[in-house]
Amino acid sequence: MTIQEEQDAIVEEFSYFDSWDDKYQFIIDLGKGLPMIDPQYKVDENLIRGCQSRVWLHASVEDGKLWFTADSDALITKGLVSMVVRVLTGHTPKEIVDADIFFIDAIGLRSHLSPTRSNGLLSMLKQIKAYALAYTLKNQTS
Repeated sequence: MTIQEEQDAIVEEFSYFDSWDDKYQFIIDLGKGLPMIDPQYKVDENLIRGCQSRVWLHASVEDGKLWFTADSDALITKGLVSMVVRVLTGHTPKEIVDADIFFIDAIGLRSHLSPTRSNGLLSMLKQIKAYALAYTLKNQTS
């Protein structure tokens, strides 16, 4: 699936819920389905700065694509992490750098997050794009 198709799928999934209580429960359930991060990557260097909760993000490259694993110590945040990882993992660095991340606004999530949680989500997206940009630049110079 492309990044856009994955975001479209998330928007459609959220359209099934009328209340934000149900949407928050869905976000929590998504977090429970997030694959476990290898404990060796739950280190300070992989912590996302600016998140209200602790969020660890690890990036790796395989066959020219970036793969992300992540975890959080908070239920809703872990669900947010799972959506971001779902949308952006398994794509080329260029696809990630060029991606327009629209699902957050399309499902109305931004207006339902606290400012600190919203800033944390933005920090996570910035970190993923920074990884992608670094890999893109590395490949252009090598």
